[in-house]
Amino acid sequence: MPGSPDPADRPRVVVAVPPALRAQLFTAEVWRELERAADLTVLDEHRDRAAVAAALPGARALITSWGAPRVDAGLLASADRLELVAHTGSAVAPYVTEEVFRRGVLVTQAGDEMARPVAEVALAFTLALLHRIHRFDHALRGGATWEAAGQAPPRHEIHGSDIGVIGASRTGRAYIALVRAMGARVGVSDPYLSEADARELGVERVPLDVLLSRSRIVAVHAPVTEETHRMIGAAQLALMPDGAGLVNTARSWLVDEEALLTELSSGRLDAAIDVFDAEPLPVDHPFRSLPNVLLTPHQAAGSVECRQRLGASAVDEVLRLLSGRPPLHAVTADALARLH
Repeated sequence: MPGSPDPADRPRVVVAVPPALRAQLFTAEVWRELERAADLTVLDEHRDRAAVAAALPGARALITSWGAPRVDAGLLASADRLELVAHTGSAVAPYVTEEVFRRGVLVTQAGDEMARPVAEVALAFTLALLHRIHRFDHALRGGATWEAAGQAPPRHEIHGSDIGVIGASRTGRAYIALVRAMGARVGVSDPYLSEADARELGVERVPLDVLLSRSRIVAVHAPVTEETHRMIGAAQLALMPDGAGLVNTARSWLVDEEALLTELSSGRLDAAIDVFDAEPLPVDHPFRSLPNVLLTPHQAAGSVECRQRLGASAVDEVLRLLSGRPPLHAVTADALARLH
């Protein structure tokens, strides 16, 4: 029919997201928006590098998820029209190389959407550690008598407690807002946090050693860089007061796991941990048997709402590209310095 658009002119988008995760990331409405805007090539076997390479010719955008192959010079050789890699997660370093940026392909991420749920889990961890809920649960499930199960180190309310935050990242700032709303006194160790930003956040800037030595709970929210590798080691953990707790919903990269295990095995400190050096966490790992440790399997950002926002964010970046608008959450090659 005269005036009808040529189907060959419709932009094509590759979605490298497996079926189960697609169901979590993309609501029916968001998926319909994407289908209306482009012809989709959907890859169920999203880890299959050959399948991704075969799908890329002619595609203007690629939506990636955890486990997708890294877009490097080899894959770019097949990507004759690629303009955008929209990652549904936060860290893009495992999924793109510098060659992507050199060729002028835009890269976006959806990490802003993770800040709130991860902060909420960090808050839940904080409250559990302060009130020793994990210790009571371990004792009751382990068959301790009622009287024995009720024994625990002193418990504290969050109101008036000194809470230390390592890293005023997106998640760190979301966590700060939550614990301050509950009456905590918050200190932050972050070399990039200005005095003006600290005042706006309502926190005190303090050196790391001071923060560790005075906080009832220390929550780790620093980025993953070469400089932050094992920033919390034996010497730093030794500064924490007896009975204090460590919360890590960021990355195990930041904490010396062996040093932490040594402290936890002594019973001097408590911890709540969502991230580990080895994932899946081995079934015989000592963390699993310690009564002073609360564990979750790297699920802090796994809420229904968060997953749907991640998908909506990635789709929105594709729609913006196709309509000639700039991306909202573009990253530069500097993001590759963040290793995880």
